[in-house]
Amino acid sequence: MKASGKQWITLGFVLLMLVKAWVIPLVYLDYELRKEYIIANLCVNRDNPIVVCEGKCYLAEKIVEAKKQDERRAEQTFMASLLFQAMDTSTPFIFNSPDRFEGRLAVTFDYISPFLSRTVAADIFHPPLT
Repeated sequence: MKASGKQWITLGFVLLMLVKAWVIPLVYLDYELRKEYIIANLCVNRDNPIVVCEGKCYLAEKIVEAKKQDERRAEQTFMASLLFQAMDTSTPFIFNSPDRFEGRLAVTFDYISPFLSRTVAADIFHPPLT
């Protein structure tokens, strides 16, 4: 049975998500596999024989770097999704000019002052004068 292009694309996306989810465990695995090399060549404290960190300083740097990179990637993904939502290009907006222009429009405003009495009863009933 031959796999179609969509299946290969789906498989690729699944593998990318797995790699993204396994970044920090892969850093630990890399540390365990190359521990002797890291202690001998990449450790920050390799010249100081008193401090025995066994390359954990290098491991801590790599974990912090992986977390920062993941945060940057998440922020870029969030910003890209906001931009794609704001720039919906499925329906283009077209400015249409009107067929004819109308003359002046008469605009009237009805305004009733709250300080003027509105009913006859308001003229009769009022607070006592002192």
